[in-house]
Amino acid sequence: MRKAKIYKPSKTAMQSGIKKFNKWIIEFLTDDPGKNPLMGWESSSDTYSELKLEFKSKNLAIEYAKKNKIDYEVIEPKSRKINKKSYADNFIK
Repeated sequence: MRKAKIYKPSKTAMQSGIKKFNKWIIEFLTDDPGKNPLMGWESSSDTYSELKLEFKSKNLAIEYAKKNKIDYEVIEPKSRKINKKSYADNFIK
């Protein structure tokens, strides 16, 4: 059986918007990563490790995994804490 993780991607530190991060992704985990003898990079003969499937909701991703008999692990996104600040706060102290 294939193993996969279902998660919602987080934004990088270089991005301020969150519009493109409303999808859920199934990413397959590789069983046997090896080392490429020529370049020394990590590689695998398992092509499923290169595959990422996108879904509109977590439930659709879970249904797909169940339908295709994929062992999965759901990684819940961490909530974002927003600190409201005013421009005037820079000059108060």
